[in-house]
Amino acid sequence: MSSPSAPAPTRTVRGRVWLITGASSGFGRAIAEAALAAGDTVVASARRPESVHDLVAAHPDRAATTHLDVTDNARIADVVAEVMLWYGRIDVLVNNAGHGQVGAVEETTDGELRDLMDLHFFGPAALVRAVLPHMRERKSGAVVQISSFGGQVAYPGFSAYCASKFALEGLSESLRQEVAPHGIKVLVVEPGAFRTRFSGEALHQSAALDAYADTVGPVREFITGIHGTQAGDPARAAAAILGALDSDKTPLRLPLGDDAYDGVLEHLDAVREEAVAWESVARDMNFPDAAND
Repeated sequence: MSSPSAPAPTRTVRGRVWLITGASSGFGRAIAEAALAAGDTVVASARRPESVHDLVAAHPDRAATTHLDVTDNARIADVVAEVMLWYGRIDVLVNNAGHGQVGAVEETTDGELRDLMDLHFFGPAALVRAVLPHMRERKSGAVVQISSFGGQVAYPGFSAYCASKFALEGLSESLRQEVAPHGIKVLVVEPGAFRTRFSGEALHQSAALDAYADTVGPVREFITGIHGTQAGDPARAAAAILGALDSDKTPLRLPLGDDAYDGVLEHLDAVREEAVAWESVARDMNFPDAAND
């Protein structure tokens, strides 16, 4: 299938064109503000577009908003078509929409798990597929996936959340290799605790079972207890993301925050230590007549 030809834009284009999901608050809002401060054009999508009207009013020549629920595949196609009609291109896609989820595996319902996978994995995957033909045609572009250091490190009580982010990171690692020859970058952002709505109104909790009071109970208390006091500044995260995209060597993964950086390195060390400890078992799997092949 050939790539679609970009239509002539109906609006003036300044700088890069960003399509950002979940732009009403947190990282999405901070990234939108940073991109606008850099002189770029931003389409700030949200389930409640009125929540970003002030951003558009402050930058009427370079900001627009549109309604988007990333679990609505039909709307995804419409939004990408809208942005292409307005500006003729999408330079940066930021898959940011999401929310927290706390619950042990047994506590998490099938509906909760599927809803989270739709939001954190299937929706972003659909958006990536929708923008790639346009980026390939121009031989440039960037996909920014807002993951979490929970995309590499799993904790009790975050089973569903981490599963959705692990899935997103696996897709993104393959994606990077697939699209690099077309001049497209892929950046996976892995924040730790930042001062967003994650631990507050954006946190969903499964119904608790007494059996997990000792393992998941403390996690529930911790994550709700830090709301409003997290050390991480979303504005600094946004600046780091723009810097990484502008780098000649944009990383695949970018952990942000002391907790994220330390947690990822400790996890990688533990994975290596365990693999080395079981190396003899792992390697001793061949048929006897294939041992020397």
